Amino acid sequence: MNSPEKSQIEQHVIDAIRQKRKEKGISQRELAYLLDVSVSFIGEVESGRTRAKYNLNHINEISKILDCSPKDFLPERGL
Repeated sequence: MNSPEKSQIEQHVIDAIRQKRKEKGISQRELAYLLDVSVSFIGEVESGRTRAKYNLNHINEISKILDCSPKDFLPERGL
């Protein structure tokens, strides 16, 4: 599901966050509220149809919300 507009690493992070979010039972709406962004932003990031993506600050805050390490969203080795 790689979008032509996102690099492999960006898509990997997005997919890892989506998976962890679902494991924790957190909706896109809840994540948006806790991250202080619009619901449409989360949807755009996860859909892959736009250039929207998480930045390092988002990833750091998401790791706090999902009670994990930011490293949990990265691959073991470079892509």
